[in-house]
Amino acid sequence: MKTKIDHPGVYLPPPLFYVLIFFISIFAQRQFPLPKTFWETNFAFIAGTIFVITGLAFLLPAFVRFFKTKNTLITIKPANSLQTSGIYAISRNPMYLGLLALYTGIAFFKGNLWTFLFIPFVILVVTKFIILKEEQYLGRNFGTDYIEYCKKVRRWI
Repeated sequence: MKTKIDHPGVYLPPPLFYVLIFFISIFAQRQFPLPKTFWETNFAFIAGTIFVITGLAFLLPAFVRFFKTKNTLITIKPANSLQTSGIYAISRNPMYLGLLALYTGIAFFKGNLWTFLFIPFVILVVTKFIILKEEQYLGRNFGTDYIEYCKKVRRWI
């Protein structure tokens, strides 16, 4: 008899959510153009650079941690271990936080106000359709260890 393998139940790769919403923002700019003059300033370039660097500062250590612990990035596979140290001591979701920072940084470079207006939507979608499912799974899989971790470390930052 084959047993069902438990996993978070997130069937689309999480970065795809960010990319889809980003493309929707580009479409919105084409249909309902908003002013772009701010985005051509040095401030916008510097801010974009800072957000991209911040995104990478969260993403890269998270990837390294997953690689070292032989955990999976594929959300339809079960987790091998609970990540609680390193960058995971700052945020329970450093990869999603890093992707959000990259999204924001690229928005500065692209010069699209719609992309910024969609940030709350990005956070809502990622939280509802990815993070909450992963949290339920991690609670089932790691029990008390995960509950204690959640008490110490915030969901985003």
